[in-house]
Amino acid sequence: MGRVFVAGSINMDVVATADRHPRVGETVAGQQVLYFPGGKGANQAVAASRLGARTTLIGRLGKDSFGAELRAFLGAQGIDLGSVRDADTHTGTAIITVAASDNTIVVIPGSNAQVGADDVADVPLMKGDIAVSQFEIPLPTIAAFFRRAREAGVVTLLNPAPAQKMSGELLALVDILVLNETELGFLVGAELSDSDEPAKILDVARKLQARADQSICVTLGKRGVLALAGREEVAVPGRAVKAVDTTGAGDCFVGALAAQLADGVPLRAVLAFANAAASISVQRMGAGPSMPTATEVAAVLRAG
Repeated sequence: MGRVFVAGSINMDVVATADRHPRVGETVAGQQVLYFPGGKGANQAVAASRLGARTTLIGRLGKDSFGAELRAFLGAQGIDLGSVRDADTHTGTAIITVAASDNTIVVIPGSNAQVGADDVADVPLMKGDIAVSQFEIPLPTIAAFFRRAREAGVVTLLNPAPAQKMSGELLALVDILVLNETELGFLVGAELSDSDEPAKILDVARKLQARADQSICVTLGKRGVLALAGREEVAVPGRAVKAVDTTGAGDCFVGALAAQLADGVPLRAVLAFANAAASISVQRMGAGPSMPTATEVAAVLRAG
């Protein structure tokens, strides 16, 4: 089995729950405030580790109370933290409002903005490993990480979220791109909605493909997943569940995908597994703590 290396963000998520989201300029009464380990990089690493992959996280933490709590939590998940370094600023923080199972998020990068090319320069990548990143650390760092990975024959997996424009050079370094329809529309410059037909979404995804062998996976929430595996089209139906908190669902999907790919599972089977994992995560509060185990995912898949 290969290993999973995640270069990415580590945040403390400060979550406020309310009956509804406030309008601009409005104050609403909340129900509770909760603190959860989060950050897209950390979430993806937790998901991969809980699903059985040997996982290393590459990032930075502030020397503050949030940093200490996050380091303890991540270590308890069995994640190798040898490449998580200290920063001379505060730990990354996300302010999240959850209402009616939907969320709004404000992310303050803090220590994540200091993750640089030096942090990824000495990572011991080997053929069979999976290199994962997302857009909560500087893009030049991701490019440096993926260049090293490609040179080592390692599969690269990018989750371009939160969405921002990226260079053609970075896109060409990506073997598997995982994004939702909003992020896809942003990157291509097309209008997409959750009511669009699969054929339209796949046509737009095809415009983004940088190489003939590049895979693009479009997550559609309760509608499932669509993918271009090179030239092959793959559709995985959604799973009907009662969502409690959708924070981290995409990260769960990415981490599950990476763990299964590291174990040599074919992409079509990987997509169904990752979709089931994400459906479990949305039924729990929080991001990092909501990630399921392999046993839980297997039980869901057996149940159909």
